[in-house]
Amino acid sequence: MNIEGMNIEDYTDLELEKFEANGAASLPVPTESGYVSHEGAEIWYSSFGVGLPVLLLHGGFGHSGNWGYQVPALLENGYRAITIDTRGHGRSTRDARPYTYELLASDVSAVLNHLRIKSATLVGWSDGACTALVLAATEPTRVAGVFYFACNMNPSGAKNPFDPSPLLERCFSRHTKDYAELSSTPDQFTKLFEDVGLMQRTQPNYSLQDLAAIKVPVVIAQAEHDEFIKREHAEYLAQSIPNARCHFLQGVSHFAPLQKPSQFNAAIVSSINEFWKINRD
Repeated sequence: MNIEGMNIEDYTDLELEKFEANGAASLPVPTESGYVSHEGAEIWYSSFGVGLPVLLLHGGFGHSGNWGYQVPALLENGYRAITIDTRGHGRSTRDARPYTYELLASDVSAVLNHLRIKSATLVGWSDGACTALVLAATEPTRVAGVFYFACNMNPSGAKNPFDPSPLLERCFSRHTKDYAELSSTPDQFTKLFEDVGLMQRTQPNYSLQDLAAIKVPVVIAQAEHDEFIKREHAEYLAQSIPNARCHFLQGVSHFAPLQKPSQFNAAIVSSINEFWKINRD
């Protein structure tokens, strides 16, 4: 697969130097895009192509454009790709209420309602992974499966302190620039960082019983060098959710979708194929 003249199979950006300089690859022209009004916020979404729906949820402080290497892979495999800017991120606005993953999950449900989608597979990265799994727990009929990458479902799953590295600074630099360019409140990134950070430190806090009640199929993906999430927590999630399994991504970190897109894409397409097969059967 070629994106913007590059062979994605050979593309790597392990230190995020390319991402810091230029961001991810540009998303293709959407079939549909716009805003959905929900709970005091305007939620930006884009929809690409036709086919069974796959909804991509980005990580904290990023935006939907961070999926530039994944959307073409989904289209190539016959899926409809849908991206959302989390409230307060990218083009989406927010109100003054505190962040919760339940609120973010309700935003996702509102976008699905707007697009008249009864059920979708969800690919979540970091905060997006928590949001996806919370939606699977609270509205299971909306979710055909969850590819859950790089997050924790209780505070003990996070490394404390996390593993610092120069690539974290590069990623943060890119997020700051993108926020200033896309947001309707370009001077509020520090406020966003503080408010989302509070949510990340204290939420979610799912018990073993909460995890056992999740009935949708789930793939728990964990990167070999994740800076924030403990490997044993990923294994715990896979053991605790009835229809879950682990998938380990070698040679990458918390930013695997940007570092080795072909590896990440193969994992999500295989999982999505599996989810839809389970739902057909």
